[in-house]
Amino acid sequence: MFAAGGRGRRAAVELAGFLGPDAVVPDGPVGPALRTLWPRLGSAVFFLGTEATVRLVAPLLRDERSDPGVVCVDGGFAVALLGGADAVAERVADVLGVQPVTTSASADSPLDELVELLDATVDGDLAGCGAAVRAGEQVVLANPLGFPLPALPDNVIAKEAGGHESDWTVLVDDRVPRGPQPERLVRIVPRTLVVGVGSSTGVTASAVSAALAQLEEQRGLDLRAVRAFATLDRKVAEPGIADALEDWGFWHDSTTAPLLAYPGEELAVIPVPNPAELAIGIPSVAEASALRGAVQLSAGGRVEIAAEKVKGEGVTVAAARVLPRGRLALVGLGPGDADERTPRAEAELRRASVVVGSADCVAQVRHLLRPGTRVRTDGAVRLAEAGAAVAFVDAGAGPVVAGPIHADVIRVTGVTRQL
Repeated sequence: MFAAGGRGRRAAVELAGFLGPDAVVPDGPVGPALRTLWPRLGSAVFFLGTEATVRLVAPLLRDERSDPGVVCVDGGFAVALLGGADAVAERVADVLGVQPVTTSASADSPLDELVELLDATVDGDLAGCGAAVRAGEQVVLANPLGFPLPALPDNVIAKEAGGHESDWTVLVDDRVPRGPQPERLVRIVPRTLVVGVGSSTGVTASAVSAALAQLEEQRGLDLRAVRAFATLDRKVAEPGIADALEDWGFWHDSTTAPLLAYPGEELAVIPVPNPAELAIGIPSVAEASALRGAVQLSAGGRVEIAAEKVKGEGVTVAAARVLPRGRLALVGLGPGDADERTPRAEAELRRASVVVGSADCVAQVRHLLRPGTRVRTDGAVRLAEAGAAVAFVDAGAGPVVAGPIHADVIRVTGVTRQL
């Protein structure tokens, strides 16, 4: 934190107290202190006019990979001047109660990162909605399936809270909405579905494609949410199925949805809503293989039938859903110094909506947290099992928790010093 004058220095000291032990306010004139510290800085915040800040840092710039991020607090704004300092500017603005001004060329919003974290497809004007979020406009977020989301700005309001009017609505769901919809609707479509396919010998690709289309038209599923396909092992080489799935990948710009295959005896024991007496001697292929594939991809989580079987010409299809569940990241902070903290640890801290840890550990990383991140001293497992995205932090290699834990668990081991 660099400041000239008593008022600016008092503000810098106050901000440093919120940002944690890595934030320092050097004594003496700004210029000499800046030149001394520059090679070691991760970010620099100036309580100076924008022009004065530019003149101070310009002679020190080398390249965008090594230069620190620079934020200027000036006239009620926290301006990210360079070095990818948008996150720092947003954090500074949140603490000081001023308006953040982000200036990265990509101008990413929290929604862009949300799409990446969920590995999702977008339908609608994401850039326009993101601009509204950055401008502080109220945006309503609907998350009916309960995906564990990171902390979002205060102007992104959960639809479940009710009573909010907004020009923009964001819907996180794998289903096609029915009925009248808001004019400015952005749909974020995570990949949650496994589609099971059963067919007779010699089924045509057009028949399989038509049946897949019925999952959207009759059952209301968005086929961009398909994560994998599944079938009976002896049907993998069926040309009609292979060609139809290749066509699906082309039209949905996807080459990553695998075709999972399972033996008949494995599918025969899976309970399904619509068993039948099939010639191959098992009660289901489409529903059973969809459920079996979802179980395989769920890593122990819950699954459900998302669409019961649809019959076509020589083919049946059904869909199962991998239900979202909470996320618990066990994050080791290492010995305590910022340069000994792993990039993965910092990424998990920004992925979380709740950070749990001792006061000392949280103080080390508070400056890395998104605005709106909740902080708790305990209850990490309970919060994750309730559906939240939680980062549980501790010094050294990280926290240890006893299982079983009904949430997705990610371990980020911190470095330890060797004697």
